[in-house]
Amino acid sequence: MTKAAVFGSGSWGTMFALILAEAGTKTTLWGRRPDLIEAINQRHENPDYLPGLRLPDTVRATTDPAEAMDGAEYVVLAVPSQTLRANLEAWRPWLPPRAVLVSLMKGIELSTTKRMSEVIEEVGGVPRERIAVVSGPNLVGELAQRQPGSTVVACSDEAVAARLQEAIHLPWFRTYTNTDVVGVEVGGAVKNVIALAVGVSAGMGMGDNLAATLMTRGLAEISRLGVVLGADQHTFAGLAGMGDLIATCTSPLSRNRTFGENLGRGMTFEEVVSVTKQTAEGVKSCESVLELARKHDVEMPITEVVVGVVHDGMTPGEAAMLLMSRTPKPERYV
Repeated sequence: MTKAAVFGSGSWGTMFALILAEAGTKTTLWGRRPDLIEAINQRHENPDYLPGLRLPDTVRATTDPAEAMDGAEYVVLAVPSQTLRANLEAWRPWLPPRAVLVSLMKGIELSTTKRMSEVIEEVGGVPRERIAVVSGPNLVGELAQRQPGSTVVACSDEAVAARLQEAIHLPWFRTYTNTDVVGVEVGGAVKNVIALAVGVSAGMGMGDNLAATLMTRGLAEISRLGVVLGADQHTFAGLAGMGDLIATCTSPLSRNRTFGENLGRGMTFEEVVSVTKQTAEGVKSCESVLELARKHDVEMPITEVVVGVVHDGMTPGEAAMLLMSRTPKPERYV
């Protein structure tokens, strides 16, 4: 039986472990907290993040990274993006020499502006043909109910992508492959930033016209940045682009949209953080996305105002005025 290790016992890591196991892979879930790991092993559920969802018997949990990786053909990374480097440096001694490393993370690293696959390649010493990225409209609350969903598996090696596709394909979870790792990662990271903007507008009481404008022009920002970095423009019309953007911007299950809504309602940043139980990746990644865009002279006005609201003290009203007062231009997708 194929073996996998999933590092990160939050909601998405736990759900992905279930998907792997249900599709026929023996899976070990790694987490830091002994109490949570014990609960998962004894009760076959993650009571903190997915209470009531029974995990297959072929999922077990551990706090020992060496034990988790022993014999694993897939090492799945589902930790907050800004912690990846430090975590992977600690885990590197136990990486199986031929394992495929799978990123579930959707962020751009602060200070380096590197995508998650680039961090994995650099820190893990893993060739890019053994690094895969999974991204798409994967709202865990729906998947936990076995509601139909889809995702994209991206790897520069088509054969590796196809094997991982088979390892996570279920009747209710459809997978597609892609070789455009850059495009899939950029779409996954930047859509969180756009979702913050849509959430702020909703919290302010703005309507669907503005939401549609932000999503459409947000997709243009994603595409502009992605193409400059070498992505295939067509990727952004697919599940890892438009699909993920729509789900993250419109669903009440979206952490980033919810974070933005609370800001739009007038809560302070500190107040929103205090009531946010799980990581909203766009909150930190918006800064690194903007830095990456500036490095490549890419115009991203929505991202700029999100950084202003989240980190620089700009009010939502000032952000709206700034966007609406921009000089009129021809509409371009890229």
